[in-house]
Amino acid sequence: MEKNILWLVVVLFLISCSTVPISGRKRLNFVGDEQVLPASFAQYQGFLKENKISKNVKETNEIREVGKNISEAVDRFMRANGMVKEANSYKWEFNLIEDKTVNAWCMPGGKVVFYTGILPICKNKDGIAAVMGHEIAHAFAKHGQERMTSGILQQAGGIAVGLSTSNKNPKTRQIWNTAFGVSTGIGLLAFSRTHETEADKLGMVFMIMAGYNPKESINLWIRMSQQSKGNKPPEFLSTHPSDETRIKNLTAYLPTAIALAKKYNAQEMKSGQ
Repeated sequence: MEKNILWLVVVLFLISCSTVPISGRKRLNFVGDEQVLPASFAQYQGFLKENKISKNVKETNEIREVGKNISEAVDRFMRANGMVKEANSYKWEFNLIEDKTVNAWCMPGGKVVFYTGILPICKNKDGIAAVMGHEIAHAFAKHGQERMTSGILQQAGGIAVGLSTSNKNPKTRQIWNTAFGVSTGIGLLAFSRTHETEADKLGMVFMIMAGYNPKESINLWIRMSQQSKGNKPPEFLSTHPSDETRIKNLTAYLPTAIALAKKYNAQEMKSGQ
């Protein structure tokens, strides 16, 4: 039995490897959009019903304006690079939740939430764009599906576990939580940091493509560091890179991001998208 499972894992590895566009990183993902997107959309609607949507029209409009601009830049990139079916699968939606938590996230398929608690750190539209680009990059690179794949493999024999939206299925909840980095295993932390670093870089490219100032992504993490006052776990025990690491990485990546954004915007104009 163990040998059969091992062979199945090897076969899945060989047929499920793909490359993240732009970054070029190899990834393993055998969780298809047809499996995960219906669950994602249902989870998102359930979240909105259970949480308080902000009534601040100005702030909500800013979130939706920035989200629209960046998602449209990503959509143009996909269509100009032969990813039409994938582009059509996204159902972009942007909502602001009344909550002091300093956070934002994007579920597979383009379902985005910002919490009001992160807006003071965003400070302006460019700061919002830095966060928005990062979160959209998670969906673009299919980090959620990749984490689901990792979680399923870890269940040793649970590869055939069906994905559903049922909150009563503990295995489903476990897989879903794994997809969004909820894990107690230190071995998975570096994997999550890889995703975060990739999302930082892709997000910077996307925000430039949409016309926003990429230097604000660096300033965002400077403000984040100042806000936390050093009260964070050591980087090796965190699922995210340290603020200092992110500032250093983004500063070094800025010239590359500018060049890539210019290249892709020119490509889209040439293709008539």
